Amino acid sequence: MPFTEKLKRNSQEEILMQRCDYTTGAVRRQFSGRLWPTLTGPIERIRNAAGICGLALTLAALAPVRAQDIRIVHFSGVIRDYTPASISGGPWELGGQWTLDVQRTTGTADFTADLTMETSDYGITGATQVDPNNPTTRSPHTHHISVTNATVSYDTSVCPANSPATTGTSGVVVTSPATTAANGSPAPFEAKGSSSLQICIMGGSEVDFSNVTLVYTGAATTHFGTQPIHGVVSKVSTQ
Repeated sequence: MPFTEKLKRNSQEEILMQRCDYTTGAVRRQFSGRLWPTLTGPIERIRNAAGICGLALTLAALAPVRAQDIRIVHFSGVIRDYTPASISGGPWELGGQWTLDVQRTTGTADFTADLTMETSDYGITGATQVDPNNPTTRSPHTHHISVTNATVSYDTSVCPANSPATTGTSGVVVTSPATTAANGSPAPFEAKGSSSLQICIMGGSEVDFSNVTLVYTGAATTHFGTQPIHGVVSKVSTQ
């Protein structure tokens, strides 16, 4: 029976288990190129197949949905972290919500994060311009971050290390130019040049997608720093 016909008649997990092999952390790729036409190059095809397998196998346990019916994988959660003290006005405390929508049919993703940011308690002790009795001197402000139509990768070897380590076999990586607003207008550093954002979603043996990290490069590092910004994955769903 052709694979596409079998996929229609059997469960998603049952078929993908026959196609995915994580014994060596690789995939013996047997999928037809017609199923995921966006994959290019033998190495990238293997990496993307591994990621697709990992996502599909995990999501098969979340909902009774067949592989051909999955169009969007929706991730969401919360960011909570600090910037280095070396950043002007820092360390800044930042937190808020984020979402990542992975389009399976195109291999692209859209990301948003809505964050608040203000000088941390530690920053008060090291910055005479901050009055601990006057919260407005902490310079509270907002950031809206967006990434649109970015290429999705499943090669988590490029991601920052987590401690304890994220040991899961599934993960999602997006690296793309990012737009960052401050209090609803372009952030001041936007005028100094473009910025790129790496988004990594990883997990472990008990929670497949548990951690998210954001890493800026470019002009935005003058405000956010070059270190990973950490958060949690709170929900994964499909449509």
